[in-house]
Amino acid sequence: MSTFIMFGKYTPDGFNNMSQERTKKIMNIIKKHTGEINKMYAILGEYDLVFLVDFPNTKVAMQASVALSKYSGINFTTSPALPVEMFDELIGGGFFSDWESPQS
Repeated sequence: MSTFIMFGKYTPDGFNNMSQERTKKIMNIIKKHTGEINKMYAILGEYDLVFLVDFPNTKVAMQASVALSKYSGINFTTSPALPVEMFDELIGGGFFSDWESPQS
């Protein structure tokens, strides 16, 4: 599994449909796409939501992101993430032996 950060921004329809039930449905959509939710935050600033989710690969993360946007009226920008230690080792020419890149 690879970690992805999902940034959500409410559309006007997204604001109109806020509820605990929608949050539960969002969680179910992520699980349906074999995602494991690490954290979900409501935030202030450029985005309204940030989710930290593990998905098996980039393809599944993209499918989940589109499914969430269609259902919720929330536009999601989904990006792969890796720990800084892995990044440092990768750019330093090293090889992080147990790290696998997000697969397409």
